[in-house]
Amino acid sequence: MSKTLPAAHLRTTVTDILTAAGSTREEAQAVAANLVLANLSGHDSHGVGMVPRYIDAVLEGGLKPNTGIAVKLEAPSLLAIDGQRGYGQIVGEQAMARAIAKAQETGSCVMALANAHHLGRIGHFAEMAVQRGLVSIHFVNVQSRPVVAPWGGGDGRYGTNPFCVGVPLPGQPPFVLDFATSRVAQGKMRVAYNEGRQVEPGTLIDEKGRPTTNPGVVVVPQPGGMFGALLAFGEHKGYGMAIACELLGGALTGSGTWHRPADSLRAVINGMFTIVVDPARLGTQSEFEREALAFVEWLKQSPPAPDSEGVMLAGEPERKARREREAAGIEVDDQTWREIVAAGKKVGATVE
Repeated sequence: MSKTLPAAHLRTTVTDILTAAGSTREEAQAVAANLVLANLSGHDSHGVGMVPRYIDAVLEGGLKPNTGIAVKLEAPSLLAIDGQRGYGQIVGEQAMARAIAKAQETGSCVMALANAHHLGRIGHFAEMAVQRGLVSIHFVNVQSRPVVAPWGGGDGRYGTNPFCVGVPLPGQPPFVLDFATSRVAQGKMRVAYNEGRQVEPGTLIDEKGRPTTNPGVVVVPQPGGMFGALLAFGEHKGYGMAIACELLGGALTGSGTWHRPADSLRAVINGMFTIVVDPARLGTQSEFEREALAFVEWLKQSPPAPDSEGVMLAGEPERKARREREAAGIEVDDQTWREIVAAGKKVGATVE
């Protein structure tokens, strides 16, 4: 069972809970808006269902409300930033705003963001760049209980490690590619488990390394306290990209990589290696615009495959979902809602 709620109601609810947990009203509203936008975009894995985990992380001390970035190094086209375990929705925007400003000044910026709490939907930061006509590339690692098995391995050794690219397209919505390097995001397994659904074959292995369709193996401890693991998308190719995210987003940023036994802490720490480029400063702006639009038009001329909506570009499904969910409301399963209510009670907030 589930309930359908207006986006405004969810924003208010999340704002109240995060404020009760110690955030200023302004910070709570910004985080709430980001989470609800993920739901509106069709990515419930990164939406309001994260609130219970955030509250646990605050109470444990792994997530620090009202904490902004610390700039560790600033050069004409370089930034090294520490997120200091502040809300990723806050420190991520602060870091991207600085990287965007640098790229507008010099033509490019390489930015290393370390120690941000869960950044949420990485496409949000690419959308910040493309709104200014900039290209952005993001490699992100995840320090939390390792939930993805390496290619050829039988247990979780690293996180879902997302990759993202944003490209502005003249006169039309941008190309925003944002995906986990696991076959599916961990949060989607939480949603499936809460809804009582099985998942597609080839997505998971259980605690003994055997294929399974039960999302619970990566959500709750199995017999003996063990967990199963997600699999990488594209076999060795997704695995290789995940390692690139770990080495760049984790090691190169100074945020850290995962190489220790799993723990039960609730904080999710992200490192993000970002490249932002101004196409106009490369001297190829006219060619870029002409060729990008010609290629997109060429793609769109492909006849629809059977039982498909036709060719779409990354970013289109999210924009379509936003229009539909803003009008119809956001569906939240009953288990997720109970968890949100319980999270509110932990900090003295009443959820209705």
